[in-house]
Amino acid sequence: MSQVKAVPDGYHSIQPYLHIRGAAEAIDFYKKAFDATERMRMPQGDGRIGHAEIQIGDSVIMLADEFPEKDIYSPKHFGGSAVSIMLYVEDCDATYKQALNAGAKSLREPADQFYGDRTAGVEDPFGFQWWLGTHVKDVSMEDMQAAMHK
Repeated sequence: MSQVKAVPDGYHSIQPYLHIRGAAEAIDFYKKAFDATERMRMPQGDGRIGHAEIQIGDSVIMLADEFPEKDIYSPKHFGGSAVSIMLYVEDCDATYKQALNAGAKSLREPADQFYGDRTAGVEDPFGFQWWLGTHVKDVSMEDMQAAMHK
């Protein structure tokens, strides 16, 4: 008898799980903004999504509609989210433009950072902030700390 893996193939130890007001629309947005692929969707009888999974790059994001009757709320309920998502991409500038064209709001235009990444920030229409990064230079911890205090 084969042993079941504690972490299934295709997943990492940690997967973000987003509760969204409008999960079906969010999946469409993530496809346009970040080239996400839909792995699976479990619609409920009332039209809400009980569980879905998308993949962006090598990472899986799980998501579902909010269910207030179960005390499960989206960022829209709270006026924002205390959690943001860091997404490494091949081309920060191109992904930033693609996200804006899909309907994201700019938080920070692409710029080189002292820690070796080129980063930009966007907020999706569902209340989540995404930080887009492309690693462009290896920087030692000593150089990062010195640059941080300038």
